[in-house]
Amino acid sequence: MEINFLAFLAAALSTLVVGFVWYHPKVFGTIWMKESGMTEDKMKGSNMPVIFGMAVFYAFLIAIVLQFLVIHQWGALGMIGGDPTLAKPSYANFMADYGTAFRTFKHGMLHGFMAGLFLALPIVGTNALFERRSWKYTLISGGFWIVCFVLMGGIICAWE
Repeated sequence: MEINFLAFLAAALSTLVVGFVWYHPKVFGTIWMKESGMTEDKMKGSNMPVIFGMAVFYAFLIAIVLQFLVIHQWGALGMIGGDPTLAKPSYANFMADYGTAFRTFKHGMLHGFMAGLFLALPIVGTNALFERRSWKYTLISGGFWIVCFVLMGGIICAWE
């Protein structure tokens, strides 16, 4: 199996699209600004190219980890130590039988949802608790990452 950097990039960029919709003033943007203490003045004083660049970079790192959660075949590769050329014939037989099994957008979305719910939301929630943020803030931010993980998981899993 080869690593698909183009799928990672597409998945990372998808977070910007989700963010554009999710944090739009008519969706959750106005509530998020109030709950996070963000103001128009604070937003004007920021370096948005750096912020968006780093956001895509971090999403790219998330995509790298998500591939191992949404593509089952990475588990088989890990079982043999990572080098398919050194594997026993049983690995080749397994990959011949199951090499593209469950490689669908829908299946990736399922695993992305589970990763978002059981990984991203607890991280966002824990930070929000210590930052003394509201439940609205936690649900908006956590919900954003769940939706992002769902979409990213689908993209990564389906793109061979």
